[in-house]
Amino acid sequence: MSFTAVTLQLLQGFGTTCLLFLLTLVFALPLGLLICAGSMTSFKPLRFLTRTFVWIIRGTPLMLQLFVVFYVPGMLFDNPIFAGLENGRFVAALIAFVINYACYFSEIYRGGIESITKGQNEAGLVLGMNKVQIFFCIVLPQVIKRIVPPMSNEIITLVKDTSLARVISVIDIIFAAESILSLRALIWPLFYAGVFYLIFNGVLTLLFRFIEKKLNYYKV
Repeated sequence: MSFTAVTLQLLQGFGTTCLLFLLTLVFALPLGLLICAGSMTSFKPLRFLTRTFVWIIRGTPLMLQLFVVFYVPGMLFDNPIFAGLENGRFVAALIAFVINYACYFSEIYRGGIESITKGQNEAGLVLGMNKVQIFFCIVLPQVIKRIVPPMSNEIITLVKDTSLARVISVIDIIFAAESILSLRALIWPLFYAGVFYLIFNGVLTLLFRFIEKKLNYYKV
């Protein structure tokens, strides 16, 4: 099998990898904010349920969560929901990834918000600002700066974690490389697939360094 043919096959799988990565971020980032709000609410039952859910998701392997999302609905309702859809396996993987990363993002948000001292809120009130103005003008800029490093780490981890989607037969780049291995007995496409991850993560690393540099004007 020629190098060009392998590259084309891996690029098809890499397209799925990129789509899973992007859609996970689109849905997990705002969902993480909602979960964060639930974990910080003064309503104790909701706070308890939210934090328990986050504890379960963070304490179990993502691979297991992929199996749960894909197989458990069929076992409970005798209806293989995702298996019956055209892109059901991808949808199941997306749901599992969004839930998993939303929980991790929520803890990063919570840590960033709780790191801001109450004195700054009090200072805003003294200046005549309302709670919304205090949050967006005083708290949020500091929170963003503080959460960029841990968020960048989680996002880069997400790129690599997308390879787990293959366990429910989502045709990502690793699945494509393993298919070549099984059919052609060629192992080098697996290492070649790693180059795609390196380049992708290299671009993200440069992007986050640029963002951090832009935020250096705001000293905390």
